[in-house]
Amino acid sequence: MKNIEFVLPTEIEKRSFEIIGKELAEMGITLDPEQEPVTKRVIHTSADFEYANTMCYSEGAIAKAKELIRNGAHIVTDTNMALAGINKKKLAQFGGQVHCFMADEDVAAEAKARQVTRATVSMEHAAALNMPVIFAIGNAPTALISLYEMMEEGKFTPAFVIGVPVGFVNVVAAKELFLDSQVPYIINRGRKGGSNVAAAIVNALLYNME
Repeated sequence: MKNIEFVLPTEIEKRSFEIIGKELAEMGITLDPEQEPVTKRVIHTSADFEYANTMCYSEGAIAKAKELIRNGAHIVTDTNMALAGINKKKLAQFGGQVHCFMADEDVAAEAKARQVTRATVSMEHAAALNMPVIFAIGNAPTALISLYEMMEEGKFTPAFVIGVPVGFVNVVAAKELFLDSQVPYIINRGRKGGSNVAAAIVNALLYNME
């Protein structure tokens, strides 16, 4: 078949990363070595090279996230899709678990009664876990806003925020809240992101644990 490259199933991902590296080089883009595995996996997940320019990392973010994982931090997502995409077996090796409260009946009932989003209530439930939590937010900007409001009120401070919600309403502004905060973060500026991107970031961290 014309232009079809034969690649063994076990080599497809490796070949994909080789292509990503080659195309980044052709664009004249050099990624920070510590951040490179994360940004490349996001590009691999999305086939979107714009992430090479829009991914933002707080100082020492990768080392801090890995330290949290190594010490058994749990991960909270804002979608069951992100939960499904995260390598839970790998995370469990370090004592961590992944949670998503979005579909819980009590969360839905409370959100309806208060006329707020389920993401808002989910973040409040996550704050009650009483352990270090890495938040992987790929869909709901209100999740980021809720976390920020709890911080401002002195109620709760997340250990780490992965903020990559996708969309058009409050998405950009919600991400910007954390860029000047004291919370370590991985944020993608702009409208792009998604549950798949949030899961990809977590997996990139897990796959590159020393």
